Amino acid sequence: MTRIFRMLPLFVALFLFSAVASVSTSWAAEQKNLILATTTSTQDSGLLDVLIPIFEKQTGYFVKTISVGSGQAMKMGEKGEADVLLVHSPDAEKKFMADGFGVNRKLVMHNDFIVLGPANDTAKIRGTKTAADALKAIAKANALWLSRGDNSGTHAKEKGLFKAAGINPEGQKWFQQTGLGMGETLNVAAEKKGYLLADRGTYLALNKKAHLGLEIMVQGEPKLLNIYHVIEVNPAKWPKVNNAGAKAFADFMVSKKTQEIISTFGKKEFGSPLFFPDAGKKPESLGL
Repeated sequence: MTRIFRMLPLFVALFLFSAVASVSTSWAAEQKNLILATTTSTQDSGLLDVLIPIFEKQTGYFVKTISVGSGQAMKMGEKGEADVLLVHSPDAEKKFMADGFGVNRKLVMHNDFIVLGPANDTAKIRGTKTAADALKAIAKANALWLSRGDNSGTHAKEKGLFKAAGINPEGQKWFQQTGLGMGETLNVAAEKKGYLLADRGTYLALNKKAHLGLEIMVQGEPKLLNIYHVIEVNPAKWPKVNNAGAKAFADFMVSKKTQEIISTFGKKEFGSPLFFPDAGKKPESLGL
């Protein structure tokens, strides 16, 4: 019994060492997990399927990608539920930054939005010069329009285009909201033979996998530019976010190697890239 009492301090020390080692290991594992909240277009286009494995191999981080609309991604950032954001809703992003939820917003890339419609083009908008004129024609013809209705960057752009056209589509029989991401909304529009606004990258990627029967009706207008930024969630507001990982991801997205990958992504399959690299450019050059 005396011997057991003599060894008790040793047992306690071993127990404490084991507990501390376990906590340290758990903390280290947590610090290697990175939560990325991003728009559905970066996922649906296949770009992140190429970039994330490279980032994980280079840095040792494990990325959990949550693909939602840009609005929902920023809501996650506001609650400290994500470490880093990759989004494409510039006005909402500026408010996110002004409210102190994000730091180090960096320009990453752009592609463009396009207005799509069924091959028979019941509203007769094919080749229309502006989205505003196309929307007016769609409204006049009572032709079905499919909206994501999910507070995403695409939805924000769509609302701005309707406003510029002087149209309030809410409550109109020809206007339907899916509440879904870009890929799923494209599938709904294909099934119902409706019109919609989409980003070119997702449309081209999905149309190649399964012909959607939707064709490009309006494109090339400066207002249809679709611009992406990476934003680190502010650690001053949410101390538990993985700021080191967020910074590593942001730096990776604007690095020369990643920008080169972006510049060629999709070129072989579609004849032109799905995104265009913008790191280091002045925002004014893109009309921001």
